[in-house]
Amino acid sequence: MFARLIPLPFWAACLGLLPMAPVPYAATGCATDAMLVFDGSASMSEIGFDTQAATRITEARDAMRRAMPQIAPYRRIGLIAYGPGPGNACDNIELRFAPMPDAAAALVAEVEALRPGGLTPLAASVRAAAEVLEYREHPGLVVLVTDGNETCGGRPCALGRALAAEARDLTVHVIGFRVVVDFFSWDSPEAGSYTQGNTVAKCLADSTGGMYVSTETVDELAAALRETLGCPLIGWGTALTPARPKG
Repeated sequence: MFARLIPLPFWAACLGLLPMAPVPYAATGCATDAMLVFDGSASMSEIGFDTQAATRITEARDAMRRAMPQIAPYRRIGLIAYGPGPGNACDNIELRFAPMPDAAAALVAEVEALRPGGLTPLAASVRAAAEVLEYREHPGLVVLVTDGNETCGGRPCALGRALAAEARDLTVHVIGFRVVVDFFSWDSPEAGSYTQGNTVAKCLADSTGGMYVSTETVDELAAALRETLGCPLIGWGTALTPARPKG
């Protein structure tokens, strides 16, 4: 036998003091600001052998529409997109907005408007997101969505080690979405020696205590966004679950 813990909001609701609705469970975890780093490179709109199949960007938009309204009310989220833009494609890293409350509509709108193009500066984009979060002074969470490897000469593994050493408390989660495997790209210096996953970006998660989640479908991508950006919720008759140690 064991005693089941019932959260205080449950008793308050029973007394008519609060509505019976889900509330954030771990206020400190949900209070951590997050940056979503989104892949807008040309490969996101590539058409494969099945010309009737949806492109990655089409499915990613669908996943964002499903997941973000369930996430954004409980955490401040910002957005960086990389890939499309003028000039040197490796410099096309754009801060769309810094973390803000209730960002679901803004996140969805930005991804809907994104027109993929350019290359994949993974390391530089994640570094930029960490800087927005002021990672040396404040806890932060970065979630990178990518369909492949670094293609701009960056070194995600070296960056992961540096972030782990310099950050106050920064976690980087990586979501691989229909990843294109290319371990021999000349512009991905670490890829040739990397053997721990389909993308060298996994180093960022490994070094900072984050998760790497491989996804192939809209449902899997939406679930991964909820898992990495979301916060555990409690409601009527729901037992408490342990909070994640980071993020």
